Amino acid sequence: MRHRNSGRKLGRTSSHREAMFRNMVTSLFEHERIVTTTPKAKEARRIADKMITLAKRGDLHAKRQALSYIRSRDVVAKLFDVIHLQFTDRNGGYTRIIQTGVRQGDAAPMAILELVGYEEALTVPVES
Repeated sequence: MRHRNSGRKLGRTSSHREAMFRNMVTSLFEHERIVTTTPKAKEARRIADKMITLAKRGDLHAKRQALSYIRSRDVVAKLFDVIHLQFTDRNGGYTRIIQTGVRQGDAAPMAILELVGYEEALTVPVES
């Protein structure tokens, strides 16, 4: 029985799962948008929201806690300097999951995990 055991195992060992989520959260804050399967996105969202809450606290201990999880110092600096400013007046719900259909190879449900304030930079062709 799995009583009171939260989280998905996703068919991986605990070390593989931890490494995968660390990479996913680092990529999410670096690019502000990632494409993955729906169960992975739902689990990564839990961790990403906690990291943004740490960034909103903003003290040295919070920065060290974020550095212990996120793999890049540059991404942590971006999180604490830029990203947390978007969410100063928001109490949770920092990410959104957009369902995009199924993957062609194995019919896995796919989703886009992005930060709420994400605006895609559209390049409009310039007419001469």
